Amino acid sequence: MRTLYFDCFSGISGDMVIGALIDAGADPVQMEEELKKLNMDEEYNLSWGKVVKNGITSTKFDVILTSKSDQTHEHSHSHEHEHRHGHSHSHEHEHSHGQDHSHGHSHSHEHEHSLGHEHSHGHSHSHEHEHSLGHEHNHSHVPHSHHGSRTYKQIVEAINEANFNESVANMSLAIFKKIGEAEGHIHGLPLEKVHFHEVGAVDSIIDIIGAAILIDQLSIESVQSSAIPTGSGHIHIDHGIYPVPAPATLEILKGVPIASNDIRSELATPTGAAIAAVLAGNFGSLPPMTVESIGYGAGTKTFENHPNVLRVIIGETQ
Repeated sequence: MRTLYFDCFSGISGDMVIGALIDAGADPVQMEEELKKLNMDEEYNLSWGKVVKNGITSTKFDVILTSKSDQTHEHSHSHEHEHRHGHSHSHEHEHSHGQDHSHGHSHSHEHEHSLGHEHSHGHSHSHEHEHSLGHEHNHSHVPHSHHGSRTYKQIVEAINEANFNESVANMSLAIFKKIGEAEGHIHGLPLEKVHFHEVGAVDSIIDIIGAAILIDQLSIESVQSSAIPTGSGHIHIDHGIYPVPAPATLEILKGVPIASNDIRSELATPTGAAIAAVLAGNFGSLPPMTVESIGYGAGTKTFENHPNVLRVIIGETQ
């Protein structure tokens, strides 16, 4: 059976999943074409490329928003350049100055796909809104009037109207439902009342449906995963300072083995947690398999002592 194993030794986020699948040989161009079925492609550009994380070559995947608001447009682009050069051309920083680096670019991109769990530590974090799904971000320079919000119901309709194949649609809907139910549970809202803030919704939609497209494309028949390390410490979200794992992430990981980890950072984002929680039929060590391909997907943070990547291993299991 063709099996995909998520080796989450440094956590999991939506962009890491897509980066790792591309790295393992999936076709991002075909994914980009499929995603056009959502009729949202004027809202974003996708980019992917090789970066080195603490000595490991991996693929970094980014959703760059092209909002109608010029401010947001410039904002995401200026950060994107910083991000790209930081990660693509300063490999030495990645390993020799892990600490240094992590206070520069890497923290400025701690958005990873945190759904409503932004890391709002001043300007350097200001482009977290790109990956926040859920609550309003706190960036006064991006006028709220430029962004509506997408409800869970609208996202379901968009997926249903896109005519993806059945496998892609089912995976995507199940993952969104998992996130929507977790958010609803925490905020005391029924599923149909759950709102995804538009800026965050765009790249969560891309990450979730993109991952489903690539898994389908790779003809994966079963998914397994390691236990999920969530990290520790605290994060700043618009409701205040919260413990890691953030409430939505923890809710999503009910029933899933969580690995202990002393890294004081958010390692599993709600999107990443939901992808693993919904798709993996089993959590544990690497199953006996004949390995066919391996992929490394880079996260946005850099840690001193280990590479912040998600490893995927694809092969035949009995």
